[in-house]
This record gives sequence, C-alpha cells and structure tokens, in this order.
Amino acid sequence: MNRKFFCLLFVLAAWFSVKAQDKWDLRKCVEYAIANNISVKQQDVQARLTALSLKQSKLSQYPSLNLNGNFAYSAGRNQNPVTFGLITESYLSSGYTLQSGVEIFNWFSKRNNIEGNAFETQAAIANVEKVKNDIALNVAGVYLQALLARQQVSVTEIQIQQSKAQLANTRKLVNAGSLPELNALQLEAQLANDSSNLVTAQGNVAQSLLLLKALLNIDAANAFDIETPNIEAIPLDDLASLQPDLVFDLANKNLPQQRVNDLRIKAAEKFVASARGSMYPTFSAFGSLSSRFNNRAQEIIGVTTSNPAIGNVTVNGTQYNVFPLTPFKNYNYGDISYFNQLNQNFGQSVGISVSVPIANGGQLKTGYARSQLNLRGLQLQKDLDNQSLKNNIYKAYTDVISSLQKFTATTKTVEANQKSYDFALKRYNVGLLNTIDLITGQNNFYRSKLERLLAQYDYVFKMKVLEFYKGQGLKL
Repeated sequence: MNRKFFCLLFVLAAWFSVKAQDKWDLRKCVEYAIANNISVKQQDVQARLTALSLKQSKLSQYPSLNLNGNFAYSAGRNQNPVTFGLITESYLSSGYTLQSGVEIFNWFSKRNNIEGNAFETQAAIANVEKVKNDIALNVAGVYLQALLARQQVSVTEIQIQQSKAQLANTRKLVNAGSLPELNALQLEAQLANDSSNLVTAQGNVAQSLLLLKALLNIDAANAFDIETPNIEAIPLDDLASLQPDLVFDLANKNLPQQRVNDLRIKAAEKFVASARGSMYPTFSAFGSLSSRFNNRAQEIIGVTTSNPAIGNVTVNGTQYNVFPLTPFKNYNYGDISYFNQLNQNFGQSVGISVSVPIANGGQLKTGYARSQLNLRGLQLQKDLDNQSLKNNIYKAYTDVISSLQKFTATTKTVEANQKSYDFALKRYNVGLLNTIDLITGQNNFYRSKLERLLAQYDYVFKMKVLEFYKGQGLKL
C-alpha cells in the first residue's frame, strides 16, 4: 500500500514538474489573455449593463401596474375614511388601490430612446472585441519584447566570451613583456562593461515576462516562460497587399473601434430625437380600482316601528292624544364585516391625461442641448480616431520597411562573416592564424547570425502589426 502511494506521489510530482516547465507560445498567450484579462472582463460587464438598459427601455412601453395597501390606527378627532364624517374616537382602517397607466403618445421619445439603447448595446459588444484585439496586440508586442531581450542576452554572452578570450591572450602577452599592462586593463574594463550589459539584458527579460504575466492575469509568483517560435514557419502576407491606403480602407470597414464610433454616433442621433420629443406634451391613459375598510363602520341590521303620542288636545272638555300619520321607524345598527365593506366601498376610475412641460428649470432644453453636444463630441472623436489610425498604419508600414532593410543588411553581414570565418578556418588549419583571431572570427560570425535572427523577429512581428490593422485579427 505504501509503495503504491509513493509511486503515485512520484508520478504526480513528475507530472507537475513537466507542467511547470511548459513554455507558452504566442497563440496560447493571446487566447489566455483574452479569456482572463481583467480589462476584457470589465468591458463584458459593461456590455451586459448596456443590454439591461435596452431591456428596461423596451419594457417601459408596456402599461404600469401597481398595487398599494395600507393599515392604520387613528385616535382623536379624525375623518372616517369610509363615511367621511368627523369622529372623536379611535379606529382601525385599511385601504387598497390597484393602479395602471400607459403613455399613448409622446412624440416617439420612447421609441427613439429604445433605438438609441439598441445601438449602444451593439457598440458595447463591438467594444469588447476592440479590447480583445488591443490585448492581443499588446501581448504580441510584449512577447516580441521578451524574445528580443532574450536574443540580446545571447549576443551579450558571446561578447563576454570574446572579451574573456582576448583578455586571456593579452594577459599572456603582457606577462611575456610583449604588450603593456594598459592593454590588459582596457580589456578588463571591457569585460566588466559586457558583464554589466548582460545583467541589464537579463533584467529586461525578467521585466518583459512580468509584464506579460500582468497582461495574462497570471500571478507574478507563478513559474512562467515563453517559447521561441520557428520564425521561418510564421505566415506573412505579401507586402504589396499591405500598402497604407489599402490597409486604412480595410481598417475602416473591419476594425471594432471604427464600428464602435459609428454605432455610438447612431445612438446619439436617436437620443437627440428622444430629448426633442420629451419637450412636447405627453398623452396617457390611466385606470384604478380601490376599496376601504373601517372597524367603526356600521349598517342597519333591523327596523322596528312605533307610534307614540306626540301630544294631546282638549275638545269640549275631553282630552285626546295626537298620533303621527306615519309611525316612527327605529333602526338597529351592527358592525359591517370586513369583506362586505370591501365590496360596498369598491370603486373604479378610468381616464386620459395630458402632461404639458411649461417651466421646469430648463431641464428639458438643457438635456436636448447636451444630447446635441454629445453627438458632436462623438463625431469629433471618430475623426480623431480615424486620423490616429491612419498615422499608426503609416508608421507601422514605415517600421516594416525599416525592419526589412535591417534584416536584409544583417543577412548580407552573415554571408560576409561566413566567408570570413571559412577563410580564417583555412588559414588556422595551415598555421597562418592564431587561436584568438580564429575565435574572434567565429564569434563575429555567430554574433551576426544572432543579430540577423533579432532583425528577423523584429520584421515578422512588425508585419503582424501591419496585418492586424486590416481588421482580420492577429494571424499567428
């Protein structure tokens, strides 16, 4: 049993060790960031809130229905809420009212408000896509920054190796008296400078990985590393299809930010119409049902008649009683039951009302003017975003051309250093070249290859940025 348990622990530990050593490629980073980045989640919440506003504005078209009830104890001189007579006693009362109302015509203010909220909802959804695209682009940029920093570490390490070899050879010559001590001191200073550059480059790698973790919403304490991609296998569009004007036209049609601006402008136009409609009279229909109860209310439960004498008269000395022509009625009262009162006091009302805004502190006019200014502000924002987008596209295209030229130049440098190293190796093999010169030529060759790889990464990722502006996402 113990052996199986320890075997299981060993397997789990090995599996977690492998998982901890997994390296993230760019696609995995982008997908994880889109799914977990806090900014994306915030925009998704905002889109849901906007959808709720749309739902509420649609429901406002339907009639309202409210049920009100009350129960009260009153003492002293009060008005009976059932008989409306003044009484000086304590009593219990209750009442119920069912009310309903609906706007019949409000100059399409509600309809325009609903359509405006519909455009706002679409804009919020498009804005979520915009944030996702921005996150993808930021992740790609930081990923490239980390790769370049890592390549810089490799270049600096080669420089240190070359400086060490040169210092060792120079130290031998100094000890032999062939060179002055100054030469060795200069190389020691160079080695110290190269070591400092290596520490800086390693720090840049760590900072880039921390920034990438932040974009991915990963705990900074977690183990994390990125994969160095096969740069040759990354597909690239033809540069001829990425001319700035063509890319700008595609960006205007496809990028979420441009759709967000267009939808918000349409929403603002509807809100202007809604604000204008709210300044005109509103016609509404209303109706209500109500009833009341009072524990002091009474009703007649019985009647008795009596015909007492109301006086007497004397005729010829004889006294006669005088009786009324109609007998008196004596009423017997009793409490009215709860449900009988509700039935007896049941009332209904229905009608049409009109509300005409005349003077309300300028709120409606100010709201209308504010909606017009908001529309103008969104139009200006669209123009500004289009201008910034065009500038960014032209800058991205210029960056691609510059990085392509640098990549071409480093390719030629590699070819030249390859030939120089091959020639140095032949001279070394026949004893015409010393070791330090051979190492220098070799290091120059490998360093130029790393610089070429550095330039190639820069070129490929800047091409991806330019492709991104076509509005077709980040193709990896």
